[in-house]
Amino acid sequence: MIKQQQLTQSPIITINQLNKWYDDFHVLRDINLSVAQGEKIVICGPSGSGKSTLIRCINALEEHQGGEINVDGSPLSQDIKQIEKIRQQVGMVFQQFNLFPHLTVLQNCTLAPIWVKKVPVKQAEAEAMAYLERVNIPEQADKYPGQLSGGQQQRVAIARSLCMKPKVMLFDEPTSALDPEMIKEVLDVMVELANAGMTMLCVTHEMNFARTVADRVLFMDEGQVIEEASPDLFFTQPASERTKAFLGQIL
Repeated sequence: MIKQQQLTQSPIITINQLNKWYDDFHVLRDINLSVAQGEKIVICGPSGSGKSTLIRCINALEEHQGGEINVDGSPLSQDIKQIEKIRQQVGMVFQQFNLFPHLTVLQNCTLAPIWVKKVPVKQAEAEAMAYLERVNIPEQADKYPGQLSGGQQQRVAIARSLCMKPKVMLFDEPTSALDPEMIKEVLDVMVELANAGMTMLCVTHEMNFARTVADRVLFMDEGQVIEEASPDLFFTQPASERTKAFLGQIL
């Protein structure tokens, strides 16, 4: 099983006493989290619990007001160069695909490697094609996003992130905007990444995915981590009444 594989001891992400406010709304409250290299963590909870905000703080898409975040040994600060350095290590896949509609699939995938990492064009294109092959859509390379299904667009978004060769992948409800028949094709790609050893933090309500892939499941409510456990314990022996109520609604 994926979740039984040996994890390295050195954490690639550490979060200490993380706090964030939107004006008077305390959206994240004293979050502590350590993520080992190769670990897969699924974050679940009701809407408004702070799940997406938490993972968006990891690559400074959201600014936190208290606490510390370290990624691959580098502290996240407000320094632009430091943020850019961390973002090169952390791939992000959103609910909406955020592809450039005026660029082809291949151009979407090569844009950042060419302009940010200064990868030569031919090399960037060859590597992009390899990643498109990995997500099973190399034949779509010359099409534009508007010509693809939602599931195909999300797989392009995953390939685009992989083209930067990140050490961590963050997924923010990557299947929530998809029709039911398209969800499996995206989850299959994510399972393949998990099998290959990618460090992953995934906000999702796809509980079968959590059971299959996760090393740990975190349950959040009202800006706090209420419970964290292995999938076996989380689904069969939840410790808190709030977790039991949540699982009773979605399972």
